Amino acid sequence: MQLVKNISDTQVKTLPEFKVGDTVKVHLRIKEGSKERVQIFEGLVIARKGGKGVNGTFMVRKISYGVGVERIFPIHSPNIAKLEIVKPSTVSRAKLYYVRDRQDSQPRTRKNKTAKK
Repeated sequence: MQLVKNISDTQVKTLPEFKVGDTVKVHLRIKEGSKERVQIFEGLVIARKGGKGVNGTFMVRKISYGVGVERIFPIHSPNIAKLEIVKPSTVSRAKLYYVRDRQDSQPRTRKNKTAKK
């Protein structure tokens, strides 16, 4: 048990705190033959599963040439070079699967409660 804990502790990465509803840029290391490059996947985080542990994942959705593309990333993957939060937001749900059916692919964000009209 201790061996598994030691191995998992060495694999854990430190990423910025992000949540469902945030727009993020995921910088991925891509290997093509002997070359390595970084590719950016920018989109909306629509789900997180597995918590913050070694098995945690998050799903990012973007629209590419009019087609919705979803990709699941392990949180502690060695292929993730960097994760940037482009636009934080506050949403009312834990999973934003309803965004798949919306035309504009933007979640319904909650209004700031402290703002006066």
